[in-house]
Amino acid sequence: MSSIKEHNPLHIFFFPFLAHGHITPMVDLANLFSSRGLKSTIITTPLNASLIPQTPTSNDVVLHVKTIDLPYGEAGLPYGCENLGRVAQHMIPKFLKATTLLGGPLERAMAESSPDWVVADMMFFPWVARSAAKLGIPTLAFHAVGFFPSCAHECMRSHRPYDDVSSDSEVFVIPGLPGEISMTRIEVADYVMRIEESEMLEILEESHEEESNSNNNVESYGVVVNSFCELEEDYVYYYRNVLGKKAWHIGPLSLYKANRGKEEEHECLKWLDTKKPNSVIYICFGTLSTIPESQLSEISMALEASNQQFIWVVKESKKEEEEEKEKWVLSGFEKRTQGKGLIIRGWAPQVQILEHEAVGAFVTHCGWNSILEAVSAGVPMITWPEYAEQFYNEKLLTQVLRIGVPVGVKKWTRFQRDDIKWDAIEKLVKRIMEGEEAEGMRNRAKVLAHKARVAVQKDGSSYSDFNALIQELAMCCHH
Repeated sequence: MSSIKEHNPLHIFFFPFLAHGHITPMVDLANLFSSRGLKSTIITTPLNASLIPQTPTSNDVVLHVKTIDLPYGEAGLPYGCENLGRVAQHMIPKFLKATTLLGGPLERAMAESSPDWVVADMMFFPWVARSAAKLGIPTLAFHAVGFFPSCAHECMRSHRPYDDVSSDSEVFVIPGLPGEISMTRIEVADYVMRIEESEMLEILEESHEEESNSNNNVESYGVVVNSFCELEEDYVYYYRNVLGKKAWHIGPLSLYKANRGKEEEHECLKWLDTKKPNSVIYICFGTLSTIPESQLSEISMALEASNQQFIWVVKESKKEEEEEKEKWVLSGFEKRTQGKGLIIRGWAPQVQILEHEAVGAFVTHCGWNSILEAVSAGVPMITWPEYAEQFYNEKLLTQVLRIGVPVGVKKWTRFQRDDIKWDAIEKLVKRIMEGEEAEGMRNRAKVLAHKARVAVQKDGSSYSDFNALIQELAMCCHH
C-alpha cells in the first residue's frame, strides 16, 4: 500500500466499547491505521487505558491514548467499574447507563484535538454520530461482529420468523438470508424478540435508527468490519447490495500482528512445544462468561474421560467464595491430569496458542474475535454459544463453513450457561480430535486459514478494501 505520510496525516479517534472483546480489535485497527502514517488516538477511560500496550509495534507505529472519565456517580456505579468484564451482573444496567453519559466528555475531547474522523463502536455508542456532527466531524462505525451475524440480525428484525412457530423447539429458516440457515425460537436473543424492555434493547434500537438514517438525519459514513471476504462472501454481498450498507472488510485484524503484550513469555507455549501436532484441545469461553461449579465439574470429567491433552482457560472469579469453590472443584482434577493438561487462570495468549501446531481443536463460546483467531490458525471448533450474537456465529461455523460441531446448547441466555453433561462433551471432544470427520473439518479450516492470510497481504481482499478506505477518508477530508 502506498503511504500518505508526505501530507499532513489524518488524525482519527477510535472509541471502543468498554469491554476486552471490543477494545482489543479496535486497538488492532488503530495500529493498522498508524502503520499507514495516520495519527491514531484511542479514546477510553483511565482504567481501560492500562489494557492498551504503549510500546510501539515498530519504528513507524505509535498509538496515542486520550482518557475521558466515566460518570460513576450519575449512573449509581461504584468506583472502578469501567470494564464490562469487571461488572457484576446485577450492575450491568447501571454500567450501560453510565456509557450513555460519555457524550459530554467525548465532545470535549473532540473539541480539544479536532480529529478528522471518529471510528466508534456504534452498536453500543449509537449517539457518537450526533455528538461528532455537532463539531462537523464525520464518523465510521466499527462492527466487532462479522457480516453473517449482522445480516442474520437484520433478517430476523424484518421478518420475525419466530412468531410463526408453535413451540420453542420448532425449527425455522431465517427468511431472506442466503444459505437456508435454521434456528429455533429459544436460540434467539430476548432483545431481538422484544420479550421485555431493557437497556440493551434501547441501545440496539437507537443503533438501528442511526444506521438507517432515521434519527435527526445523522448517520455514519459507513461500517468497518473485522472480517475477510472469502470467509463470508455471500453475506458481504448481501450486506452491501441487499441491505444497502456501505462497508469495508479489513480483517482478520489479529493477523496484522498488532502488539498485544508479551505473549511469547507465557509458560503454556513451552508446554505446547513438547506435544505432537493436533494433539491438544484448547478450551476458553472468553472474558465475560462465568462457568458455574456444576459445569466446571462436567467439563473436567469429560476431559479426563476423553484421555485427550488439553489447555483450559478458566476466568478469574470476582468473589472469594466463588474462587474457593472453583479451586476445590479443579484441584484434584489438576493433580490427576498433570502432564496431560494445563489449566490457566485469567489471561492466556490465545492467538499464540491457536497458532501452535500442537493445537487440534478449540472449544469456544463463539465470540467473533475468538472465531476469527481460530479461523486464521486453521483450527476447527466445538461451539458453545451463550449470549449476544453467538448463536448466529455458531450457525456460520456449523451450517455454512462446516468447521465446527455444536456442543448442544439450546437456549440463548444472559451470562448464564446451560449445563452440558460430561458424556456429551467427551463424545464431541473425541469426535473433533480423532473421529472420521475430523480430518475433513481440519482440512477445511486450513484452507480458510490460508485464505485469511492471503486476504491481508498485498492485493488481498482485505488489503485492497483497507487501501480503498483510507484513500476515501483522505479524499472526503480534502473536499
